[in-house]
Amino acid sequence: MRTPHRRLPWSVAGLGLAVALMASACGSTPESPGSGASGATAAAEQEAGPLRISAIPDMDPSDLAEREEAMSSYLAEELGVEVEYVPVSDYAASVSLFGTGDLDLVFYGGLTGVQARLRTEGAEVLAQRDIDERFRSVFIAHRDAGLAPVDDVAGLAELADTRFTFGSESSTSGRLMPSYFLDQAGVDPAADLEGEPGFSGSHDLTIDLVESGSYEAGALNEQVWRSRTESGTVDTEAVQEIFTTPEYADYHWIGSPALDERLGDGFTADLRQALLDLDGSDPEEESLLEAYGAESIIPADASDHERIEEIGRTLGLIR
Repeated sequence: MRTPHRRLPWSVAGLGLAVALMASACGSTPESPGSGASGATAAAEQEAGPLRISAIPDMDPSDLAEREEAMSSYLAEELGVEVEYVPVSDYAASVSLFGTGDLDLVFYGGLTGVQARLRTEGAEVLAQRDIDERFRSVFIAHRDAGLAPVDDVAGLAELADTRFTFGSESSTSGRLMPSYFLDQAGVDPAADLEGEPGFSGSHDLTIDLVESGSYEAGALNEQVWRSRTESGTVDTEAVQEIFTTPEYADYHWIGSPALDERLGDGFTADLRQALLDLDGSDPEEESLLEAYGAESIIPADASDHERIEEIGRTLGLIR
């Protein structure tokens, strides 16, 4: 474990603050206990507030909350600060709240990460999972739709005139890249499907909607598809994989430009290092990495997502 960042652990800071507030309520003077250096420290801790982390809501909410609460505990122990998980209602909300300074660290997909950085000057890409360098989407179909597995992007042309659903409208693996690959196959999602495409809101729901027959086909995050099929929570008698896309860069953590100002000089660098130090060296870390579907956390850079930005602008998802 790394040496904690140079701040009091949040529990100690909270105790100091409580003492200061009790003394104030009793009418303490500037010279009385609770009003000197310790009172000033508690006030500074309260003003700084917790490290507020979040993630785009791309999976089952209870699983997402469990994963992010575990990350909160890990970062609190590593950095010696209070950490609070802040759930968000949708992808757009995470970008908006990050832009207004209400979120400090967010685990974004490729597209939302680009959107957040363009909106929030000075935001920094901090790290990514080992699987995010070469991420992929999966196209799935209900077996009754009569769609056969295909070997290349051109084969996705068979999805024309189908009832099709994406995930969230701002999802990289569930909307942006599937739209791009459909376009490469000559299928315009806005004109060539049966009716307007659906937007399920999450990768899990995309599976459920195709499995139920509400849509004939859909596209989602490969990681979620593999996890669901391996755990036996997909009826593979009803739904099948028809294509796995070429690779692209996707998820990553982004830090607020106000981190050092709020939590101390050098905090951004310490936070980046804490993420990179998550290596599964004890059972808790191993479990946390497993929850993210990763074996390690690796460095990342804004340049990794230049292709995502270019495609986003082409498709009108980034302006």
